[in-house]
Amino acid sequence: MVARVLVSDDLSPEAVRILQEAGLEVDVKVGLKPDQLERIVGDYDGLAVRSATKVTAQLLDKAARLKVIGRAGVGVDNVDLAAATRRGVVVMNTPGGSSITVAELALSMILALSRHVAAATGSVKAGKWEKKRFQGHELAGRTLGVVGIGNIGSVLVARAVALGMRVVAFDPFISAEAAAKLGASLVDLDTLWREADVVSIHVPLTDKTRHLVDATALGKMKKGALLVNCARGGIVDERALADALRSGQLGGAGLDVFEQEPPPADHPLYGLENVILTPHIGASTEEAQSAVAVAVAEQLADYLVRGVVRNAVNAPGLPPEVMEQLAPYLPLAQKLGALAAQLAPQGPSEVTIEVAGELAAVPIRPLAARTLVGMLGPVLDTPVNEVSAPAIARERGLVVREVRSAELHDYASLVTVTVRGAVGQAEVAGTVYGKREARVVRVNAFRVEAVPDGNVLLCENDDAPGVVGNLGTTLAAAGVNIAQISLSRLEDRSGAFAFLNVDSPPSAELLEKVRKLPHVRSARAIVL
Repeated sequence: MVARVLVSDDLSPEAVRILQEAGLEVDVKVGLKPDQLERIVGDYDGLAVRSATKVTAQLLDKAARLKVIGRAGVGVDNVDLAAATRRGVVVMNTPGGSSITVAELALSMILALSRHVAAATGSVKAGKWEKKRFQGHELAGRTLGVVGIGNIGSVLVARAVALGMRVVAFDPFISAEAAAKLGASLVDLDTLWREADVVSIHVPLTDKTRHLVDATALGKMKKGALLVNCARGGIVDERALADALRSGQLGGAGLDVFEQEPPPADHPLYGLENVILTPHIGASTEEAQSAVAVAVAEQLADYLVRGVVRNAVNAPGLPPEVMEQLAPYLPLAQKLGALAAQLAPQGPSEVTIEVAGELAAVPIRPLAARTLVGMLGPVLDTPVNEVSAPAIARERGLVVREVRSAELHDYASLVTVTVRGAVGQAEVAGTVYGKREARVVRVNAFRVEAVPDGNVLLCENDDAPGVVGNLGTTLAAAGVNIAQISLSRLEDRSGAFAFLNVDSPPSAELLEKVRKLPHVRSARAIVL
């Protein structure tokens, strides 16, 4: 039987033609109300949407034949992923379709800010002629700092190099060699703030990146530097940015994204002249909209005709017998990847996923893929999934090793993740109790039994009396509650370790207080 595809949002005629030429039966029915869509969705194998169609659990309950949903765009907020996964429906997006478009918007803001285009336009329209007032700067020979060189950031790097700019970049999940091939010198974040004449942000919004550009970061930048954010609202502290612009610490800023969209009428940036503000138009070009439509059509055709999965954002299909064994360990692998990544040195070059025990008898590639999702997902500017993660790792110069071990351990199955870089490594291991309870059982040399979830404080210390008491008192004074704690020490008592699950993230100030406690060697906050 010929597979049928319903196109429920606007796609280009080219996208519809691709589906038809693949031998699929295509119906284009745009603008259906939810009840209308529910009545017909059960007749289709594939569904192509943009953002208007809401694919709810209720709609999926009516979609008995549905095998795949294709979203023309990056975000899949309009799709109930959990419900789709439960029903075995593959959900695909098109993460790379707008990379050039967003990068070009960032570049246009940089050019406009460096030559005061917006302010000069307003001046001329007001009947003034202020040539001396709007003296700008050439970009050639100046330094661009790119925070995150994923799909979008790397496109911007190429264009900046073509303009004669020097590019420095911060990205904890790319090797220096891979960054150099793109045309950027890899540096730490403080160096980037200090050296860049222009800073452009291209990372996702996570707990780690929220207010990444705060008053402290802005204070480290060159006086008169420019800042552009076309990534996600919330990465830049907008009130701190307004203060930096008013004081002259920054020379200008361009924002396409905001913490609240649309921003409130009293937003502090509205009254400032040296600011360019656009209404989240990063992907709004004819080319990008056409590109994502064509891409999703090709992906739907590949899946429905040949069974090829590309850019799936939910778990890939596995044989039932394999899934039964792997399923409890897939979330654990992702948590271990996130933990190892946050402990590893900057610029990792290699990650090894070792599986020992009963689990070594089944395919472990899905575990490796989920580990990479945990490592890369929180730091890239586009979504990462099990399908795309291995390819992204290769592109970024990260060597991935999968190892099966017949060696017996104290656990039925053990997953160990080791991340190596030029200046060190991090190694973590975990298991699952009773097919449900995931546990971290080792952090580097320390044996623990810890829950890999939420906000975590890791503390390494001397094996001396009073450390845990001081730690608890200090956290309590700051209003941070300890949910669970796992303590460990080396056999020779040369060091000890605490893995604390806490109810709220420790502030930078609190971390400094913890690090100054007697016998504390190091303390860091991570999110799992």
